[in-house]
Amino acid sequence: MLLRHTLALAIAASVALSPIAASAQAPAAPQLRFQVKRHKLDNGLRVVMLEDHTSPTVAVDVVYDVGGRNEERGRSGFAHLFEHMMFQGSKNVPRGDHFKLVTSHGGTLNGTTSEDRTNYFEMLPSSELALGLWLEADRMKALDVSQKNFENQRAVVKEEYRMRVENAAYVPAAIRLQELTYQGYWPYEHSAIGTMRDLDAAELDWVRAFHRAYYAPNNAVLSIAGDFDENEAMALVRRYFGDAKPTNVPKLELPPVPEQTSPRRVVVEDPHAKLPALFEGWVIPPSFEPEHYALTLAAMLLGEGESSRLHRALVRERALAIEAEAQTEGFRGPDMFEIVVKLAGQRGAGPGTKIAEVQKLIDSQVADVARLGPSDEEMKKLRARVQAQFLFGLQSNFARAQKLAEHELYRGDASLLNGELDRYLAVTKEDIKRAVGKYLTPSRRNVVEVKPGADKRDAAGEKR
Repeated sequence: MLLRHTLALAIAASVALSPIAASAQAPAAPQLRFQVKRHKLDNGLRVVMLEDHTSPTVAVDVVYDVGGRNEERGRSGFAHLFEHMMFQGSKNVPRGDHFKLVTSHGGTLNGTTSEDRTNYFEMLPSSELALGLWLEADRMKALDVSQKNFENQRAVVKEEYRMRVENAAYVPAAIRLQELTYQGYWPYEHSAIGTMRDLDAAELDWVRAFHRAYYAPNNAVLSIAGDFDENEAMALVRRYFGDAKPTNVPKLELPPVPEQTSPRRVVVEDPHAKLPALFEGWVIPPSFEPEHYALTLAAMLLGEGESSRLHRALVRERALAIEAEAQTEGFRGPDMFEIVVKLAGQRGAGPGTKIAEVQKLIDSQVADVARLGPSDEEMKKLRARVQAQFLFGLQSNFARAQKLAEHELYRGDASLLNGELDRYLAVTKEDIKRAVGKYLTPSRRNVVEVKPGADKRDAAGEKR
């Protein structure tokens, strides 16, 4: 089960493609027109559909508008806990039978949690659409939030935390970077996985209240993509979800992001890391804002693939690192621009000297983009890469269902997917240059330096 959401340029669509005329700013590209159908039930459930009869499969995805950003201080990790709780049985489905029913009918299923939403999905043969809808409706209406299930899944999540955070190289640094970058902005200052302390302190009444507040039809989007008939599917949706009761969803009041006027830097000692590393982060505009498209292309330019500027400067030319990557996290907003460099083994120079040299080269590469922007050849490659990622991402019904649901949830209209590729291709070199110069400045930078080493503890057993 995934814990973090990262932006996928691959956007779901029907596969009706036609060429559009090339312009001075963008190459010829497929014109994607999604035949998205949108409905809304009386109880507030939003339904989006995309028919595609090329494969006899169908995806069902229910996305709830609840994630880490909805959690209170001291109660982090509740959305992730419910990712697990939602598989523990409901009124008509005993614990474990959700998995059995889906897999025995040729399907797959899972759930994911992020700072921005929680989703649950099934991929099924098209003949089993009714099964997927019935299962999702049953746990939406009557989840078994019992003490037994709560204690069982609290233990499971704590074990997942130990495995995926405490005992995973570089993961504590990634979480620390998020805390540092969003310092003072609680919605994203904490990771969706939560903390061991908050999980230990959680009480059943708190968990039940969280469930009542957010897991309701008027706080969800149901997305269906694949081989189905719209009228037949809507009849099933009304039959299974129509009597789900809406709730009074707490209004999310997002505070302003504190202004950062000077760089922040911390050191994390990681007993599981084999090599030193640098994690750098900046707060940037929310996903889907114009400058965000430019910064996503800037991340590709700096740190995606072996032809990227950071890989060339740090890995290929100077052998100072074994990995050099950049990305935007894809949060609804405000988002984070992240650079991660894992250093090569030491050869003579001390660790501090090498870290300083790598830092200087990162700064130089970012400054060059801010000063000059990409070359014409780099822009051509960036647009080709965006287009390729977009098209390759259209292959699965699940990817289509998920992106439809998220666009409906985040932007209020799933059909806005129609123009998403065009928005990337419309970005100019001047847009990239301007956005990098505005946001990726030294004064707004946050750095986590990873030092490999033993898990040192004092005589009392506390980490030093």
